[in-house]
Amino acid sequence: MRADMLTSVLTDLNGTSADIEASGVISTDGLMMAAVLPQAMDEDRVGAMSAAMLSLGDRTAQELERGTLEQVLIKGDNGYVLMTYAGDEAVLTVMAKPNAKLGLIFLDVKRAAENIAKLL
Repeated sequence: MRADMLTSVLTDLNGTSADIEASGVISTDGLMMAAVLPQAMDEDRVGAMSAAMLSLGDRTAQELERGTLEQVLIKGDNGYVLMTYAGDEAVLTVMAKPNAKLGLIFLDVKRAAENIAKLL
């Protein structure tokens, strides 16, 4: 039931912008809780990578005295990966196209993360 509600939030998020290609809710230990991913994308790999990057981001923010981590953004030739906390125990990961309007995506991701945190 909860997984269905999380998937619904992700489906709504993916529908807000044609620039969003995939999204997932991952526990902080790397287990996929819900996902709307392309078929060729491995859920386990996305979950493990998201948890690892967020953990590294936390450590970096702490060690370099940047305060509490809000998000991790990765830009590659083929697009963006954005990770942000959705409550204390989950991570929202979003993949976007290379020409994405990041301001709008940041806003939509923030809202989705708040909704996910309420569900968890």
